[in-house]
Amino acid sequence: MQIGPYTLPNRLIVAPMAGVTDRPFRMLCKRLGAGLAVSEMVTSIPGLWKTDKTVRRGNHEGEPGPIAVQIAGGEPGMMAEAARYNVSRGAQIIDINMGCPAKKVCNVAAGSALLKDEALVGSILRAVVDAVDVPVTLKFRTGWCPDSRNALTIARMAEDAGIAALALHGRTRSDAYRGAAEYDTIRQVKQAVRIPVSANGDIDSPQKAREVLQHTGADAVMIGRAAQGRPWLFREIQHFLDHGRLLPGPDLAEMQDIVRGHLTDLYDFYGEYSGCRIARKHIGWYVRDLPGAEPFRQAMNQLDSTAAQFATVDGYFDHLMREFGDRVPLAVAA
Repeated sequence: MQIGPYTLPNRLIVAPMAGVTDRPFRMLCKRLGAGLAVSEMVTSIPGLWKTDKTVRRGNHEGEPGPIAVQIAGGEPGMMAEAARYNVSRGAQIIDINMGCPAKKVCNVAAGSALLKDEALVGSILRAVVDAVDVPVTLKFRTGWCPDSRNALTIARMAEDAGIAALALHGRTRSDAYRGAAEYDTIRQVKQAVRIPVSANGDIDSPQKAREVLQHTGADAVMIGRAAQGRPWLFREIQHFLDHGRLLPGPDLAEMQDIVRGHLTDLYDFYGEYSGCRIARKHIGWYVRDLPGAEPFRQAMNQLDSTAAQFATVDGYFDHLMREFGDRVPLAVAA
C-alpha cells in the first residue's frame, strides 16, 4: 500500500485509539506484523501542546517510520497549525480525525461531529493539506447517523482536496461501536475514489480480514479494539493472507515474554507511577481469555510497583505452564 512517498510493508494498519496507541503499543504492534501504526489523537489547541500528555503522545523516539500522527479539532486554521507543529516534531504522515464518536470530542465539534457540516469538512481538509508537505490522510465514519450517511460525498471531497488515503470505519457516529460494520459502504467508497482506502470495523480474525478485503476491495485493513491484548493478531493475519493457513497463536512462554516486554516499555516510557497504572488495562486485555484471569486482574490492580507487577505476572504464567504445559486447552480457557 502506498501513502504519498511511503510504501508500507503490508496491508495491516493499527487504528489510532486514545489511551492505547502510545509509543510502546505502536512499536509492539509493528514488531508483531503491523505495517503502520497511527498515534493517539493530538489536540489542535495550541495551549495544550506543551502539556505532559500531549508531549508524550508526540514522542516517537526510536519508532520505525513512517511516523503517522493523528490531529483532532474543528477549526481549519488551528488544524493547519497543528499539522505544521507535528511535522516539525517528526510526523511523516498527518491523519485527520473525523471518526471519533466520543461525546467529549463531538461536543466540541470535532471527530465524527464534523460530518454534519460538509462545508467545514472541506475547509479543514484543504487547510491541512495546504499547510504541510507530507501526506495527509483522513479517518472518518459513514455519517453522523443512519439517516444522514454521507461517506461518498466526504470521500470525494477528500480526494479533491489532496488527501492521500482514507480509512473508513463502517459505522455512523450514532452507532458508536454497536451493530455490524457496513462493509458495503466501504466498498462503494473504494469504487468511487482513486486514492487508497482502508477498511475499519469488526476485523478481529485472519478470516475476517481476508473476507473484508475481498468484499470491499480495500487496499488495507485497519484494526483497533481486536488488537488490545492480541498484538500478535497482525502476524496471524499476514500469515493467513500469504499462505491461506492459520498461524497458531503464541504459546504461554511467548505470551509471557510479550507481556513482560510491553510492561518494560511502559515503565520506561511513563515512569513507575503512571506506568504501573497504565499497564493494568493492558494486562487485563492480555489474560481475559485465560484461566484465573479475573482474580489475577484484581490482584494486579492493587500493585503500584514495577517489581511487584513483574513478580505477579511471572507467578501467574509460571502457574499456567505448570498446570497446562505450553498451551491452555481451549475448553479450560473458556
